[in-house]
Formats: sequence, structure tokens, C-alpha cells
Amino acid sequence: MSATHEQEPSLIEYPCRFPIKVMGANTSDFVAAVTAMAQAVDPGFGAEHLEQRPSRAGNYLGLTVQVWVHNREQLDGLYRAFTGHPLVKYVL
Repeated sequence: MSATHEQEPSLIEYPCRFPIKVMGANTSDFVAAVTAMAQAVDPGFGAEHLEQRPSRAGNYLGLTVQVWVHNREQLDGLYRAFTGHPLVKYVL
């Protein structure tokens, strides 16, 4: 393929509600930051679309964010926002 190759077709049918797991320190700042980033993409994002699971020791928090996305670019942008945030440790 050339340097300007075409993007591979997606296996995801858009628009859809897509789950993303985000892990970070168990702080209210972490939850607020993830919520704000999700709301930037999905203005209808609310507490009913956010599941929280603390680690065994309680130091870390796993969040499952169910965000409504319209296309691959929007989803990729949200992944970049999550992975670039200093409070986020992992994104799956």
C-alpha cells in the first residue's frame, strides 16, 4: 500500500454505544476527568453510562464508559484523549 493508504473498514457499525475501560487512581479528579472527556464526545453521557470498580486494595479505579459514537474518527479521538491524560493509567 502507499503512504496514503486507505483506512481499513471497521467491524463496528456506527452510530453505536461503545464500551471503553479506563483505569486510573481512585480519586474524584480521575472520575471527573473521564466524565468530562466522555461528555465532550457524547453530550448525553451521564452516570447511567459509567460503571466504577475499585481495585482490591482500593488504590485504583476501573471505569467502564459507555459512550455514543458516530464514527471511527470520534472513537479514535476519545481513545487519544483518554491515553493522553495524566490521571489515566490504562485504556482498553
